[in-house]
Amino acid sequence: MKAHSAESQSTVNPDKALQFLKEGNARFINNLKVNRDLLEQVNDTRDGQWPFAIILSCIDSRTSAELIFDQGLGDVFSVRIAGNILNEDILGSMEFATKVVGSKIIVVLGHSKCGAVRGACDHIEMGNLTTLLNKIQPAVYEEKSTLDNRTSKNAEFVEKVASLNVKLTMERIKRESVIIRELEEAGTIKIVGGMYDVDSGKVDFYE
Repeated sequence: MKAHSAESQSTVNPDKALQFLKEGNARFINNLKVNRDLLEQVNDTRDGQWPFAIILSCIDSRTSAELIFDQGLGDVFSVRIAGNILNEDILGSMEFATKVVGSKIIVVLGHSKCGAVRGACDHIEMGNLTTLLNKIQPAVYEEKSTLDNRTSKNAEFVEKVASLNVKLTMERIKRESVIIRELEEAGTIKIVGGMYDVDSGKVDFYE
């Protein structure tokens, strides 16, 4: 499979971009990955890149976006940080990907059994990690259906917080970036969330 070019990227709309990711994840969970010549893709992208998506996911070693969506070189911008949290630098990267390079979809991807979310649920404080986990705290407080055992020992609570963390991040992207909000309102891009199941490899999207 060839890497995306300016021409192929121009034919992709937000819905098609999401479909590419869904189809890629289906191939991944069925062990049917596309045959790619990665060295050829290196050559194809040496003069430029035209990714159709930017994916914000966790640093968790099991959640490589290129692998779980079966994408090759030049297909996606991959932003990875513990707890798939958002900051100004990441937001700027999303603006670059969409407004400048032409990516059609922003994906905020959480995952099950997330260590950062577990740490936030336990209100862990440790060096610079404290500041990072504080960015997940809004999701911890937003989850009000769990009245007892609001710690990482409660797996159901952790998963609810992880899901809320994704949704709150999506809201922040729209609220804090005029550029991205205007692109979405114009239908140029789509912002979607999803959860990756580390047990099955499946991604469930929030649409």
